[in-house]
Amino acid sequence: MLNKEFPLDKKSISRLATRGLPLEVLKSQIDESIDMFIEISRAQGINIVKRQGYFYFDTKYIKISDAEFCIVDIETNGSKLEKHQIIEIAALKIKNGKVIDSYESLVFTKEINPIITEITGISVQDTVDAPSLEIVMKEFKLFLGDAIFVAHDVKFDYNFISGSMQKVGLEALLNRPLCSLSLAERTIVSYRYALSYLNDTFHLNPNPSHHRAMSDVITTYGLFNLSMKNCKESLNNVEDLIKFSRQAPRLKRPKFDPFLQEEEKEKEKL
Repeated sequence: MLNKEFPLDKKSISRLATRGLPLEVLKSQIDESIDMFIEISRAQGINIVKRQGYFYFDTKYIKISDAEFCIVDIETNGSKLEKHQIIEIAALKIKNGKVIDSYESLVFTKEINPIITEITGISVQDTVDAPSLEIVMKEFKLFLGDAIFVAHDVKFDYNFISGSMQKVGLEALLNRPLCSLSLAERTIVSYRYALSYLNDTFHLNPNPSHHRAMSDVITTYGLFNLSMKNCKESLNNVEDLIKFSRQAPRLKRPKFDPFLQEEEKEKEKL
């Protein structure tokens, strides 16, 4: 999920997260000095450290309880980055399961499809006094810092925000991503893993307003904590958690939707 401009190949990126990257391999793939490369990477949200002659993502050495996770959700006026834009963004920064900071903003836009308004409840009029995309992206970049970027089906939110930052002249994101959907599939038994379905099942957010950014962030926060509570694996650091969310076997889903079964039982009583 690192952007195309990041100079390292996939194998090298994998080694930064696991067994380390040797100095000679790192030098062969970058144009600037090692120190400059590390500084540029830090400015884009990822810290690279040296241990016993090898280079690693610092998340390889950060305990999960000490890490800052930023749970993010966006609403957009369409799905294509080249044509559409973010109209709302929200985030909670958490550490050791507790919220330590929050960010939320609508984004000024001149156009929102009526279907999007129907889904989100956000109209063009709602964004008239909202800050521009450039201002919001700059604010969010400062808020995010080098936290682990968490979202439900993370690829869309991560890539859309990263691309939006590039649209306004900022560098693309390099923060380590973590998908709450993938993590849930490995820690929680559910018939479906859509955020609304999981909330109906596990009551993660007492006052949901689906397809509004902060509401979905709060639901994802509840889901993340539930996943961590249910996780029985011995995970020593953030990279262990990321690897587990991507590679551990998914839990077996029920064959039938329990909500439909309950509806059928209720019908039988009538």
